[in-house]
Amino acid sequence: MAKKPTQAAQSARTAPLLPDAIKDSAHEIWLAGLAAFSKAQQEGSKMFDALVQEGLTIQRKTQSAAEEKISAATQKMNRMADEIGTRATGQWDKLESIFEDRVARALKSLGVPTAGEVDALAARLAALEKAAQPRPARTASVKKAPARKRPAARKTS
Repeated sequence: MAKKPTQAAQSARTAPLLPDAIKDSAHEIWLAGLAAFSKAQQEGSKMFDALVQEGLTIQRKTQSAAEEKISAATQKMNRMADEIGTRATGQWDKLESIFEDRVARALKSLGVPTAGEVDALAARLAALEKAAQPRPARTASVKKAPARKRPAARKTS
């Protein structure tokens, strides 16, 4: 029967192989790292460009959405301003009417004639002036009555 080699004998034979294996393994890890770094550089610039393009697309969409929101808000503000202007005009007209009525009552209580009364008076004055103007003399041909002959005086002797 053959004797099994002892553990010490085995480790003596594998001892010179272990540092070479570690060295080879470390060298392979180093080469894999270099390859990964190189690939990351190549893919990284492609990835960076792709991210820039995606960022531009997102920015355009965001700007478009913002412009739509601003446009909608502007239209809403314009409608509100128009409504407020219409309401204000209506209120201003009411206020103006009330003011005119009050001023007219105050002037009436002071005895100031209204514009209608002044206009009526001016029309009446114009009519009176027209009636008072002298009329031009008519130069109608008036036939004079023929002179009557007087009977001749009789001689009395």
